[in-house]
Amino acid sequence: MKTKFAAVGDAIIQRHMPSGGYPGFKAVQSIIQDADASIFNLETTVHKYESYGSQYSGGGYFCSDPSILKDLKEFGFSATTFANNHTMDYSYGGLTKTLDYVNAAGIPLAGAGRNMQEAAQPAYYDSPNGRIGVIGVTSSFNPAAIAGDASAYLPGRPGLNPLRYHATYFVTPDQGNALAKIIDATHADDNNRLLRKAGFQPKVPDNTIALGDYRFKIAAQPGHITEVDEKDMNRIQRSIEEAKDQADFAVVSIHCHEMKVEDRESIPDFLEQFARACIDCGADAVVGHGPHTIRAVEIYRDRPIFYSLGDFILNIQSMNKAPADYFEMYDLPTDSTIKELFNAQWAGYTRGMQVDPKLYQAFIPDWTIENGKLTSVEIRPVELGYDYSLSDGRKGWPTISNKGDILQRLAKLSEPYGTHFQINGDKASIEL
Repeated sequence: MKTKFAAVGDAIIQRHMPSGGYPGFKAVQSIIQDADASIFNLETTVHKYESYGSQYSGGGYFCSDPSILKDLKEFGFSATTFANNHTMDYSYGGLTKTLDYVNAAGIPLAGAGRNMQEAAQPAYYDSPNGRIGVIGVTSSFNPAAIAGDASAYLPGRPGLNPLRYHATYFVTPDQGNALAKIIDATHADDNNRLLRKAGFQPKVPDNTIALGDYRFKIAAQPGHITEVDEKDMNRIQRSIEEAKDQADFAVVSIHCHEMKVEDRESIPDFLEQFARACIDCGADAVVGHGPHTIRAVEIYRDRPIFYSLGDFILNIQSMNKAPADYFEMYDLPTDSTIKELFNAQWAGYTRGMQVDPKLYQAFIPDWTIENGKLTSVEIRPVELGYDYSLSDGRKGWPTISNKGDILQRLAKLSEPYGTHFQINGDKASIEL
């Protein structure tokens, strides 16, 4: 059996596609429709403002009219994931309404649900060349967004499928002594110390300094590592195994904003650990997104890992309404206009995503598995209209880029993983 896959990153879609499409739409559509199965991450809630906003959000309060699902279907996608930092922008009502509208549109959805079991279970798509199970996961979320299991007494809690991680920070003995003195002098951790003594929090390991949720370990050199939460990994492993039992292929989609250092392109330790563990568990691909930029590609055990595809649609400036919390975040009256809100948030559009052209670059991979073997991986560079004005209807929509810098940049990012590109115009192939 020969099966072709395609994937794109985050669809932050808050307005309709220009009527009749837009210049470059057909080229993008053909890549997606040419695959047997294709997926995207839905990074907005979908409803008619039928729910109030959460006290927290993923950075902004995203809501799209259900009619935009028709625009997404026009691209030709097979399935979506809805595990990301915006899943709970409009609380439980916004989440469940999104599930209802996406289900009514006939789009299989993974990564969020009315309880943990539903959020963790794969979504399936039956293609002419095999059945695909998709698992949606995110490491970037407010803890209140995590779905909950049902008990013998109570129903489960709506939410997302989480991938938590644990960070350990290393400091030298001199740094550790200075840090401990600061904590003692400021009483910065006194409340947690009492909770630990009472047994409400776990004991701090030897040779470790605690400050809130942070753990500093004495070492020869400063630095840090992050590691996957074992409980979450076990749950995701079960989902992969279920998908492989129920389908021919399993694809894991992971939304991850976290970085190794202060650089969106840097990949945190736990993400590498997680992606490889998914392949070890039987996943046929791991598709990353979240940091609004591209990250490296790795071929691990004959399977592709795309650490971040970048965004697919970027309509962040097209919000129509916002809850009071969003205005109060920037010390604005709650009857301010959306223009006044964005002007405050982005300092008159002199900061934020609109001023960084790299955040308007992405890529679309397609890959083929034939009789169990990865036989091809091809990459198309994508631009999202950075040069267009905010009011231009073409801004934020994907087109194939004819510039070589995106592919060159991706190739350089992928070199440390032993991934080599053959670049030919607006397309690259990975050497297998």
